[in-house]
Amino acid sequence: MKNIDNSLAAKSVKILTQSSQSLISLRALLPIAIGIACLAVTLASCNEKKAEEAQEEEKETTEVALTESQYKTVGIETGIVEDRNLNKVIKANGYTTVPPQNSAEVSTLIGGTVKDIYVLEGTYVNKGKVLATIQNLEVIEMQEDYQSAVANVEFLQLEYNRQKTLSEENVNPRKTFQEVKAKLAAERARAQAAKNKLDALHVNAKGTTSVVPIVSPINGFVGKINIAKGAFANTGVSLFEVVDNSQMHLDLNVYEKDLGSISVGQVIDFVLTNQSNKSIKGKIFGINKSFSNESKTVAVHAKIDPADAKGLIPGMYVSANINITNATVPALPKDAVVRNADKYFVFVQEEGHAEEKHEHKAGEKEEAHEEEVHFKAVEVIPGTTDLGFTEVKFVDKIDSQVKIVTKGAFYLLSAMKGGGEHSH
Repeated sequence: MKNIDNSLAAKSVKILTQSSQSLISLRALLPIAIGIACLAVTLASCNEKKAEEAQEEEKETTEVALTESQYKTVGIETGIVEDRNLNKVIKANGYTTVPPQNSAEVSTLIGGTVKDIYVLEGTYVNKGKVLATIQNLEVIEMQEDYQSAVANVEFLQLEYNRQKTLSEENVNPRKTFQEVKAKLAAERARAQAAKNKLDALHVNAKGTTSVVPIVSPINGFVGKINIAKGAFANTGVSLFEVVDNSQMHLDLNVYEKDLGSISVGQVIDFVLTNQSNKSIKGKIFGINKSFSNESKTVAVHAKIDPADAKGLIPGMYVSANINITNATVPALPKDAVVRNADKYFVFVQEEGHAEEKHEHKAGEKEEAHEEEVHFKAVEVIPGTTDLGFTEVKFVDKIDSQVKIVTKGAFYLLSAMKGGGEHSH
């Protein structure tokens, strides 16, 4: 019994000892826990403060300023919102061309040695202008044949008159008169044939020359010249190209699935492949009734206004939009719209922005500061992008005549991301 009591007493002492140790441990950990809680509160407060500062900084960086020298160096350009037809369109590719009657391959009807060349490539010539001359001795024989036939016609005409008189008086047999009449008709035909040959060669029937002029059959610009002085010009070979660009039009390739939406009179907007910033208008005047190639496309012909056709040459590749609807939308050049994170912006030039004042320390020399041009990022919602222009909808309403940066917007975006700082 005594042993049992001793055992229970020992266990009680052990439990009390462990409880005391746990209490001591909790007391020791209490300051640490309080410190951790304070640290968490401090960190949360710092994060909130940083978030507020970031928000304030974000608000501040919606504006950026450039000095006048920076403005010129960057090449900033501004414009206003324009109404453009960017609605439902059918895209088509093609090239510029001219009607067959406005293009000529100049050749010669008779071979010969090139004597002179009077034009250069790119020269504008009128119809009938002498482009070059060739030399061929056969031309002299043609002139002699003509002149001989003319002389025979004159002689036979006199003989015809005499025989006609004698025949009417029954002095000579009628057969003789008929023979003279036949010879006169034959010589007249020979003379006319010789003259027609000389006229076709643009050679004067009277006189004697071996020089044949090569003349332009249309008004236009001289294209490629395929001959050289002293070379032999063969018949049927193109010597010059002459093109009249006044009737320039487009040949567009439209796919079979889009034909139902195409009709004569529709307006198109097109850009040259290498000049995407210049948009030109045209109007459809003809649609082919057969497929032009294995790609199952049909050629659609569109007329270009002569004023807009200046500077165009045949064979220039174009990208075109055939406008199915006539609605217009506000649009800007696509380079005017920039993306920052998940939002889109354009930069508006702020007019009459107050010049920043610079404080100088005592005794510091006053220096002239460049005037600044201020820009503000304005959020937009972009729409259709086509032919170098993007449809824009402003989140907040702005003046329709406000100046918007159309070139250099990416530079301003970079400056804005950098904090918009500007040192003097």
